[in-house]
Amino acid sequence: MPGPKDLDPSSSPRAMIGAELRHARQRKGLRQTELGQILFVSGSFIGQLEAGARRMQLEYARMLDVELDTGDFFTRNCTATAKSKHPEHFAEAAEAEAQATAIKQYAPLLLPGLLQTPAYARAVFRAYRPTAPESRLDDLVTARIDRAVLLDDPTDLLLWVVIDEAALRRVTGSREVMAEALHHVAAVAGQNRAIVQVLPFTAGAHASMEGSVKLMDFEDAPPLLYFEGVGTGRLEDDPATVRHLRHTLDLLAASALSPAKSLVLLEDMAQDYAHVEHP
Repeated sequence: MPGPKDLDPSSSPRAMIGAELRHARQRKGLRQTELGQILFVSGSFIGQLEAGARRMQLEYARMLDVELDTGDFFTRNCTATAKSKHPEHFAEAAEAEAQATAIKQYAPLLLPGLLQTPAYARAVFRAYRPTAPESRLDDLVTARIDRAVLLDDPTDLLLWVVIDEAALRRVTGSREVMAEALHHVAAVAGQNRAIVQVLPFTAGAHASMEGSVKLMDFEDAPPLLYFEGVGTGRLEDDPATVRHLRHTLDLLAASALSPAKSLVLLEDMAQDYAHVEHP
């Protein structure tokens, strides 16, 4: 039987690798959990690879070629998925985000990337990289703004974000940049392209005081969590952790202002930034 074909990098290589992995696994008569045990990963991880929600890493590609008798197919072709226009710590999460059917996120310190404007994103990247050339910032901003294409059809993706009031109060870039950014978030919410809630300071202590969290659900793969720190990021698929953080996000949404009241606050703050000095 002829071996698998090389991937065409222009045509969803991760999805093609995932389909080939599913085929090779089933040909061997292995369940996802059984193959996961061989690779010392969870069955959920194998399911995410097969669904294209996670990137194939070289170490796993080599093991799969041996265990599934696929020659060097995965070893050769996993490099087709390794290139990314996003920062290294976020690249795999961005790829998973593009496959998600629902994203729920708590953003404590800055506006979520999918809702940022170019000027706001540039201010964030400039703060991260104070000596970077403008051309590098251009690439980073373009990559971030391009992600928002996911919101063009809200029936394909449910985006539900809870934004802490702190993210709205911190002047990022300038007052003009903040006015434009909050007008944009309000417009996205007002056009029903996303569900946006604001967690006000008056809510007091809440369920995610220790940081941000993003939960991604997929049609044909188990859910993924993404945790992000300064220059670092981590994907997590442990079922118990996913259940706990899903509950956390539910509690945050319950503590936040309603979408309607949040929209009013966003519009009021945008006007405030545009016309009135804060005390």
